[in-house]
Amino acid sequence: MSLLLRGATVYFESSFQKVDILISNGSIVSVGESLKALDCEIIDCGGRYIFPGFVDVHVHFREPGFSYKETIKTGSLAGAHGGYTSVCTMPNLNPCPDSLENLKIQTEIIKRDAVINVYPYGTITKGEKGAELSDMEDMAAFVIGFSDDGRGVQSGEKMLEAMEKAKKLGKIIAAHCEDNSLLNGGYIHKGEYAGLHNHRGICSESEWKQIERDIELCKKTGVKYHVCHISAKESVELIRQAKKDGADITCETGPHYLVMNDTDIREDGRFKMNPPIRSEEDRLALIEGIKDGTVDMIATDHAPHSAEEKSKGLEKSLMGITGLETSFPVLYTELVKKNHLSLSELTELMSIKPGKRFNINSGIKEGAKADLCVFDLDAEYEIEPDSFLSMGRATPFKGKKVYGKCVMTLCGGKIVYKER
Repeated sequence: MSLLLRGATVYFESSFQKVDILISNGSIVSVGESLKALDCEIIDCGGRYIFPGFVDVHVHFREPGFSYKETIKTGSLAGAHGGYTSVCTMPNLNPCPDSLENLKIQTEIIKRDAVINVYPYGTITKGEKGAELSDMEDMAAFVIGFSDDGRGVQSGEKMLEAMEKAKKLGKIIAAHCEDNSLLNGGYIHKGEYAGLHNHRGICSESEWKQIERDIELCKKTGVKYHVCHISAKESVELIRQAKKDGADITCETGPHYLVMNDTDIREDGRFKMNPPIRSEEDRLALIEGIKDGTVDMIATDHAPHSAEEKSKGLEKSLMGITGLETSFPVLYTELVKKNHLSLSELTELMSIKPGKRFNINSGIKEGAKADLCVFDLDAEYEIEPDSFLSMGRATPFKGKKVYGKCVMTLCGGKIVYKER
């Protein structure tokens, strides 16, 4: 049976238009005004907005190895709840996907349990230990790219070797940039809050110094290079200049870096992630980077942990927060409704641009997969972690009043989330 979504305002051909969408056999058959079709289910979407399914190139679904935190099933359900139809899963797992044998453990679970499109990364190095390259060639056809997320590749020589191999394979290197020699036991931003409350800080240089190194390697090799979760103003400027120099570089930042600064932190593990929430100056630089095209996309770095692991305060809680179910409403409320970005720009950042860079289906057009999400932008509510479909509950946005509620998500034409 076909499905007709009627009466919504749809992001179609780079603008919002009031059109209908006809779906059949998992694909979009037609987009236009007052569509008609025989033998189809009609869903009235009047007053709602339809976006191309969101694409998150940086999530942690914790399986295999850490399924007490999250599973591919619960993580993908959380993605559907947040309007995401495609996600890329980071490889810090057990076993980590550093060989085809280990990768297949994860891909079999994805085939069995995922309700949205899940694309795994392979590791850059064996065991993410930074010493020996993973079996990149064997895994290339089955991964979205290569990353040692959770840690930076400390050796410039090893990163050069990885980039040369990835270039030959036509794959992206997605780098978690962190110079371990500059961390000094820090666990939040080395800024105002850390100073006032006697916390050990993480300096911005620990992030941007490795980006600086990798940019030169990217220029040398011509690899497709993507910088994960940038948080510092210096990182923005380095990437801006690298783009001007012709490097094949993109980057992402996260919702929390765009709407919070370190003075918003509280003595609670739900404010702890890596990299940390930085200063207001850094936040404004990231927004400027989005406006001028330096920052290409927004990714959540959805990183759930157990309640116990996040209950030990800023110093001792594990790093990472949930993000898939709060990303759009937080960004819509803080950036679009406050006129920092247009709704079209936010759609591009959350769907079109990451889709294009990582060669993932995105966009609403005839013949495309029917990966869509439907939102009620007038719905106002408080973020309540107990309503999450993710197993993770730690979010700095708990209790925040937001606008924009996902009421339905379709992946491959199948309804994978619908508000009850």
